[in-house]
Amino acid sequence: MASSVQNNRVSHAGYCVCCRVCNTWCWRAFKWLPVLLIVSIIVWSYYAYVVQLCIGTITNTVQMVVYLVLYHILLIMFAWSYWRTIFAEIKPIPDKYKLPETELEKLLSAESEETQRNILENFSKDLPIVTRTMSGSVRYCNRCVLVKPDRAHHCSICGRCVMKMDHHCPWVNNCVCFHNYKFFMLFLGYALLYCIFVMATCLPSFIKFWKGEFGSAASTGRYHIVFAFFVALMFAISLGSLFGYHCYLVANNRTTLEAFRAPMFRGGADKNGFSIGVYNNFKEVFGNSPNLWMVPVFTSLGDGCEFPVRREHQLQTFTTPQETHGYESMGTTRSSTEMGRETERWRLCPRKGRTVPQIDDEESESLLSSERWDRWGERARPFDERESSSLDEL
Repeated sequence: MASSVQNNRVSHAGYCVCCRVCNTWCWRAFKWLPVLLIVSIIVWSYYAYVVQLCIGTITNTVQMVVYLVLYHILLIMFAWSYWRTIFAEIKPIPDKYKLPETELEKLLSAESEETQRNILENFSKDLPIVTRTMSGSVRYCNRCVLVKPDRAHHCSICGRCVMKMDHHCPWVNNCVCFHNYKFFMLFLGYALLYCIFVMATCLPSFIKFWKGEFGSAASTGRYHIVFAFFVALMFAISLGSLFGYHCYLVANNRTTLEAFRAPMFRGGADKNGFSIGVYNNFKEVFGNSPNLWMVPVFTSLGDGCEFPVRREHQLQTFTTPQETHGYESMGTTRSSTEMGRETERWRLCPRKGRTVPQIDDEESESLLSSERWDRWGERARPFDERESSSLDEL
């Protein structure tokens, strides 16, 4: 009897493990569906444009050659940028931001919220961070067990903290962040040009189809050309609005998350806290070499953890001029070494005209509240993995 119960428990545990593995792989495969859809549309558009329009419809050889050359240039740049956006290596947060297990035990065994806050403040005093939570404490991720660098956020889909996270894009099955934001911008730009070019060169054939002048000889291919025109028009409209919005974000040195909620500094929320001028903001994403601005190779400035900030948010220089990671005279990120002496002054004397946005989410409560640590206490060990909720602390 006892042996049969034990066997049932073992088989039930094995069944749960198999189900968990199966669900994981099914979820991973499901996340690739939007990418496969985009690839399928690109492959079909290649057939519709090259075979049906250029080879099957256009009779002028010079015109056909010009169309094919320009089309393939745009296609190569578009596909290259898309590939780099999808498969860019998203590097982890450096180890210096991760809380050692000894410090973590102190944090978990602290008796008061103030003690927990002081532990995080002491640990991060030599880290180059200037942003805070809405309650004024250090931005800490209890899922990854680390102090968040400036502009880093936890992605619930990837299950990790990501440097300068903009958003998680299902169309690339990846986080758009510091490591691939330039590729993402080029992907949007070249995709928009690709759609405009296809739409413009298919327009004469569409007009002929509308007037009934296409002829019966091209009865099969004409529907591919007309459909390619409408698909290109539809994607051009959506890509144009998205690309324009991200150009605005680049010009103002903001991410999508920061546009949704301004980053919090000691003096309050400042949506332009990382803006250092339009040209310098552009170079922060695309680099110092104009020859490589339009090429999908990584040229972004910095290391993803330290960023130049406006002068009013600078406390103490953390990096030397030789360690500015290519920022040159664009400014330097400040350390929080003098945080103990400065925090109260900033809290008591915030800058005039600054307002704190009232947003009801996890960060609007104290980062170290008792409810959070009650939830954290459900974990067996601090470094065990657990599925994160869809509402993440920004």
